[in-house]
Amino acid sequence: SPARTRPLGQTGAMPSAAQSSIPLGQRKPCPWCERLRQSGGLFRLGGATASAPKGGASLVGGASTVTRSKPGLGRLIALLLLAGVLLQLYFAARIAMATVIDPESTAFQRSELWRLTISTQDDKPSHWRQQWVPYEKISDHLKRAVMASEDARFTEHTGVEWEAIENAWARNTKAMEAAAKRAEAEDQPVGNVKIRGGSTITQQLAKNMFLSSERNYPRKAQELVLTKELELALGKRRILEIYLNNVEWGQGVFGAEAAAQRYFHKPASALTRQEAARLAVMLPRPKFFE
Repeated sequence: SPARTRPLGQTGAMPSAAQSSIPLGQRKPCPWCERLRQSGGLFRLGGATASAPKGGASLVGGASTVTRSKPGLGRLIALLLLAGVLLQLYFAARIAMATVIDPESTAFQRSELWRLTISTQDDKPSHWRQQWVPYEKISDHLKRAVMASEDARFTEHTGVEWEAIENAWARNTKAMEAAAKRAEAEDQPVGNVKIRGGSTITQQLAKNMFLSSERNYPRKAQELVLTKELELALGKRRILEIYLNNVEWGQGVFGAEAAAQRYFHKPASALTRQEAARLAVMLPRPKFFE
């Protein structure tokens, strides 16, 4: 504006509008400001149209308002994918550490400890029993008995027995259909149906170490991924060692050493063939057989 123009070489304060020699009505308005106001925030520069960015400040009725754009579906999907990748990296790091560091506890043990802590029942265990022992200090009878009971082809498969899973699925489907027919005939709701699993020792270890006991497809898919990672990183000997030291053998009893001391008052290395067989048959329902 001419009123704000200082002659070259002049010093001192800038003349105000009242001190300017040009009358207020004769001043020329800024052409860019006029074009911006007339176009409603749009102006052309060199044939291109420019506008204030979304989420920025705009003048509406003389007042300055700020609008923010909401995060789109794409950003939400990207965040979910990032969270999934980070979770897989966490699992991979835990499995890599298990090659040299003995796991102090599993996800199942922590959930069971929390359940017992908040339980109001009178059958709480007197204390928590678990003691890690090396692979060499576990009776060979117990190793063979557990493999025969839980996973007969443990040394042969690569972590998953698809045929066993299909057979278990067929048995469970027939059991649920039979239970539904009985309930319909008796005009009663369907009761609890005994579900048999086809999981291998490696799958059981993957579930106990990292996952919950819920039965759904996402959890099962994650279990299969962890099973392959365990087989690749640890090997059969280390998998069996971790499994025998963390599997449940009664309420508050975890691991072969704790089970041997609890039921036979001897170390796991001294278990006989009959004692090992008795412990092996407890694994599907340890609290029931206890």
